[in-house]
Amino acid sequence: MSAPVVSDGVRTDVFALVTGGGTGGHVYPALAVAEALVARGHDPNAIRFVGARRGLEATAVPAAGFQIDVLPGRGLRRSLSPDALRANAGALAGTARAFPEAWGVLRRSRPRVVLGVGGYASLPCVVGARAARIPTVVHEQNAAPGAVNRLAVRLGAHPAVSLPGTALRGAVLTGNPVRRAVAELVRHPDPAHPVVLAFGGSLGARTVNDAALGLYDAWRDRSDVSVVHVTGRRDYAACAAALDARRRPADRLDYELVEYEEHLERRYAVATVALCRAGAVTVAELTVTGLPALLVPLPGAPHDHQTRNAESLADAGAARLLRDAEADGPRVAAELDALLADPARLDAMGDAARALGRPDAAARVADLVEELARA
Repeated sequence: MSAPVVSDGVRTDVFALVTGGGTGGHVYPALAVAEALVARGHDPNAIRFVGARRGLEATAVPAAGFQIDVLPGRGLRRSLSPDALRANAGALAGTARAFPEAWGVLRRSRPRVVLGVGGYASLPCVVGARAARIPTVVHEQNAAPGAVNRLAVRLGAHPAVSLPGTALRGAVLTGNPVRRAVAELVRHPDPAHPVVLAFGGSLGARTVNDAALGLYDAWRDRSDVSVVHVTGRRDYAACAAALDARRRPADRLDYELVEYEEHLERRYAVATVALCRAGAVTVAELTVTGLPALLVPLPGAPHDHQTRNAESLADAGAARLLRDAEADGPRVAAELDALLADPARLDAMGDAARALGRPDAAARVADLVEELARA
């Protein structure tokens, strides 16, 4: 299905307009809520998306069976280099053009409610919705709220948050919506043969990849543990070459190198502990599945939100937090050795993670959307 853009001036009544995106951390929770609304009997054609032409939503939303209007604009680069300044000037110009286009979409679709999921792509529609006094819900995936959602709440939007302690006035704690396959997963790790699952997103995370390869150096003589290393598409070739250079004929470690895993929930099902970043979707999936983790937050993330996410899990006893600069192979091996040597601690971490997880998060956000639409 292609991504249609509403540009013919035809007015179509819409129940919910879902706006935002840019990255999977915004897009996939939005799709989970849309699917929950469809499961409640709403016509998929009455749930419309508005996002950015350059964002993941431009392809992911149509692939999920929903229609989307795409607007100009892109996120700002956090740099003062000449290239970044030129790119940011273009980004601001595109965002300025997006405001009247978003207003046109709102006028034609006349949604009963707007759901903003954050990211630069949601700004024009959320501001327009509040100016038009359309009831608006914003969902914040991270422990540190993004700028657009903070602005939306000041304009009167109703916030839903994923993690306790998120600083948005009047927030309802819903959790972060996850895919049904993850929400319904029951893990069954083998206590006699632990599995470490290392991953870093669709492109990969270099620190996580380097640390996972360091595990091979530390554990090459072991047959009592396995490592599944999902490198991401960007780094697979380099990781494969580095692993080949490390291998020796007498090595005993079961080490599986994977470029990309479309169904990561299958790996969650058998993993004992994860080594990963602390993005919003990752944190939500770890908590819903009850998977203990060694979290290495991405340094320099906007508002340092990954550190805040990781701290929320670490403070609850669901994860260990390790700073990026400290996450070399020997340190990661030592941290994981300590966890694997203490099954009772891992069980307690899993219980703490599940206490934070909310497999019904999509339904909770859908409740808010329907409640405001009726108001």
